[in-house]
Amino acid sequence: INEVVPAAELEQRTLAFARQIASKSPLTLAIGKEAFYRQAELSLADAYTYTSQVMAKNLQAEDAKEGIDAFLSKRPPVWCGR
Repeated sequence: INEVVPAAELEQRTLAFARQIASKSPLTLAIGKEAFYRQAELSLADAYTYTSQVMAKNLQAEDAKEGIDAFLSKRPPVWCGR
């Protein structure tokens, strides 16, 4: 649960949250989703090892570099999915 809202606001808040997620790198979202489900079945130590490897791999992606550059340049990122 990320937020509790009155029923009348639920659709509006859900769409706003979905737009926020959709604005992120599709590659990073896919990597994160896969890692979340895979590490859930691992021991704590193995999960830390696995997710550390995933984070290092993600930092090598062009989208990671674009995200950092966009942040430093104070501009919206342009994701390429690589």
